[in-house]
Amino acid sequence: MAVLADTSVWIDYFQGGENSGLMDQLIDENITVTNDIILAELLPYLMLKQQNKVIYLLKEISKIELKPDWNEIIEIQHKCLQNGINGIGIPDLIIAQNAKQNGAQLYTLEKHFGLLTEIAGIEIIKD
Repeated sequence: MAVLADTSVWIDYFQGGENSGLMDQLIDENITVTNDIILAELLPYLMLKQQNKVIYLLKEISKIELKPDWNEIIEIQHKCLQNGINGIGIPDLIIAQNAKQNGAQLYTLEKHFGLLTEIAGIEIIKD
């Protein structure tokens, strides 16, 4: 099964954080995927820091196509609001929906994604 690693995981990985070992394993198993939102969050900073090798390597990772299902995203946001959850931004909802749509697990360090496991039906990898 593919694993969509979100921006928080990549930042932790680049900084040699405590989750780097699991990320190394996922990369070695060639099951890590990315999407354009995650790349749009990461690449400008890496470009600023002139991290050309890292940029090249990130672009080599398989990318899953973004095809937002806006009706599903609206429904997820509605369910979140009904459950008192109002701090999840649209980009993160799109990332969650993208993982679900492509049958990928979502690897994240952001706690608010955990709230979406039941509401959005996504599978989260916990560190």
